[in-house]
Amino acid sequence: MEQLLSPQVRQFLTDVYRLSVWLTILTVIFVPLERLFAAHPQKIFRKQIVTDLGYYFLSSLLPAVLLGYPIALLAWSVHQAVPATFLQTMATLPLFPKTIVALVATEVGYYWGHRLSHEIPFLWKFHSIHHSAEQIDYLVNTRAHPIDMVFGRFCGLIPLYVLGLGGPTSTKDSLIPVVVTLIGTIWGFFIHANLKWRFGPLEWLISTPAFHHWHHTKTPINRNYSSTLPWIDVMFGTFYLPSREFPTAYGIRAKMPDSLVDQLFYPLERSNSDFTSPQPAMTDTKSSLDPDEEAVEIR
Repeated sequence: MEQLLSPQVRQFLTDVYRLSVWLTILTVIFVPLERLFAAHPQKIFRKQIVTDLGYYFLSSLLPAVLLGYPIALLAWSVHQAVPATFLQTMATLPLFPKTIVALVATEVGYYWGHRLSHEIPFLWKFHSIHHSAEQIDYLVNTRAHPIDMVFGRFCGLIPLYVLGLGGPTSTKDSLIPVVVTLIGTIWGFFIHANLKWRFGPLEWLISTPAFHHWHHTKTPINRNYSSTLPWIDVMFGTFYLPSREFPTAYGIRAKMPDSLVDQLFYPLERSNSDFTSPQPAMTDTKSSLDPDEEAVEIR
């Protein structure tokens, strides 16, 4: 049977198998935690879970294919524009500090890509699919239109390559983008998890479910764009984290189709008037909250 399959089909089936194993591991870890420490009690087989399972496989398989040529062009452009001496100097850095610099650089790039996805109507069309989830758990991490996911990842990789941390200078340099992407993906499952855990002062340093849940609130506050480093939001004035509260409602104001296929084509519909503008950019926090939420403090 294996001899009848082309190498591409065998690779595809292998990738699906690996993703299934990872999904099993994630489920074994997060489902019990979300039952024991739920920020909002909800069913395991919640609304839209089948659609989100589809996104899990789609978002894991497709972006890597779509990013191949843009990353190759980015790497070539950087090596043409950035002085070779700078790239060589960055290549001589020890692995640990180089990885830390890469994490921060990637997060800054992702921050601005994510923020633009809220402030530019065309990008919001695609990004709104991620925000349309009305119940949040770990699986919502991969609920994203492929165009939105590719754009976000590419924005994160731009400063990485510009700093010479993602080029083919050495084997370890070529692995850094993979490591950074892997860390971001794993942490993404955690910050979307339905967990009420709080970590005190550490929440300024590392993103938490509470931090990211406020990004998903149905009443738009347009804050908390970072995926792993909330102090970047502090730097750019978009940090918002009440000391105790979690949002009471999630989702978007527009009506999103239920099926995965309809959602993939929804942003491309010219007649869709719901997407003429994104959520308002950088609105005042208190004016954007519901009346019963105005007493919440920014700390």
